[in-house]
Amino acid sequence: MRSIPLCFFIFLASVTTWAQAITCSPENKEAVIQKILEVKGIDNELFGEELVAIGKTFIGVPYVAKTLEVGEEESLVITLEGLDCTTYVENVLAFGLVNEKTEPNFDSFVKTLEKIRYRDGQLNGYGSRLHYFTEWISDNEKKGLVQNITASLGGAEIDKKLNFMSVHRDLYPHLKDDKSFQHIQETEKKLQQQSLCILSQEMLAMNEDQIHSGDIIALATSIEGLDVTHTGFAIRADDGRIHLLHASSSGAVEISALPLVDYLKKIKKNTGVIVARPL
Repeated sequence: MRSIPLCFFIFLASVTTWAQAITCSPENKEAVIQKILEVKGIDNELFGEELVAIGKTFIGVPYVAKTLEVGEEESLVITLEGLDCTTYVENVLAFGLVNEKTEPNFDSFVKTLEKIRYRDGQLNGYGSRLHYFTEWISDNEKKGLVQNITASLGGAEIDKKLNFMSVHRDLYPHLKDDKSFQHIQETEKKLQQQSLCILSQEMLAMNEDQIHSGDIIALATSIEGLDVTHTGFAIRADDGRIHLLHASSSGAVEISALPLVDYLKKIKKNTGVIVARPL
């Protein structure tokens, strides 16, 4: 886990009504403000294309694992210095949504990011974060931010017990707290009552033409207890194929050299993808 720079500051709930706490350095606050100004000129009738254009402005930003695991208490972490795959998707989507507002500003970005990242849009401890990406999709679908289109592309439902976090409690420092651990167990129990719809690699190859630039692509896995290992945005490249615009664990935000169909073949234990279309 990265050490927390001394320049980080925390806004407590008493200061604001829209988040319990924010962890953001002055440099990152300024970076958000500058990014809002940068993307203000990006406008496209297709929201997905707008997200891709915004996402491309992050190319080269370093990949940093576990960017949200900061401090002992859960806070709304805001950083553009380094991103993992999920925070990359969240930030791009947040900037896209804020860009639709008449007067976008830092406060509106904060509210939007909280809405995306937490169950029902409310930060309420570690357990309120949407840790399992399938729940991230379903919760943001309820909020009207995305639509899960996996089934319409030829996806098939599977039964899978999601319990990776509770089984591997030692991998998550925040789960040392019994209350947080119980919250995660309760979430997993609810998720286990739902089936997963996965678009296989074969069906993806057949229906690649139905995927749009800006669709959120979540990589499904056969790892026991886990639903998704990686995520990013679909982007139709110059070769006419769908590639992946993502924060790559190999180093930085980039566009995959290989088309998505071929990219997946090189990932051990990949079982296909889940596709969510931003609205």
